[in-house]
Amino acid sequence: MIEKNSRGLVHVYTGDGKGKTTAALGLALRAVGHGMKVLFIQFLKGQQCGEHLFVAKYHPFDIIQIGTGDLWTRPREQLRQEVQETLSLARQEVLGGKYDLVVLDEIFVALDQGYITVNQVLELMEEKPGTVELVMTGRRAPPEVVQRADLVTEMLMIKHPFTEEFSARRGIDY
Repeated sequence: MIEKNSRGLVHVYTGDGKGKTTAALGLALRAVGHGMKVLFIQFLKGQQCGEHLFVAKYHPFDIIQIGTGDLWTRPREQLRQEVQETLSLARQEVLGGKYDLVVLDEIFVALDQGYITVNQVLELMEEKPGTVELVMTGRRAPPEVVQRADLVTEMLMIKHPFTEEFSARRGIDY
């Protein structure tokens, strides 16, 4: 649980570099280690990743992904509906009082694709209770969100094997 003398902060992990989701997962495990209740909500992730397999096996925290499978072949309106449903669930859980830490993984991708608005994200940040730590990840976090967040980390890509047409590796990249 969050200590009485602290308040939940808003974290933003953004940038073109690798490690945004990985950083959020590390924070989630650290929080669980201290007895905190954690919810990890993924926007537009689609595929099953190693974190899903880990959570299914060990149950350290809750993980939700409304849209699954090959998202990028779906009609845009279907994706918009799934993202709006995911955001509605996220808002409900952030405000619900059950979780100490809520991660909104790849929310900025959903924002960048136009499935949600900056105002929806800013409203969620403003409504967040002081007891909840909120983490948002994804490339291209908008300046308005960055300005209002308490902690912002930008992952900078200096070198990455994907630039050499290296494929994503199971267990390392997803």
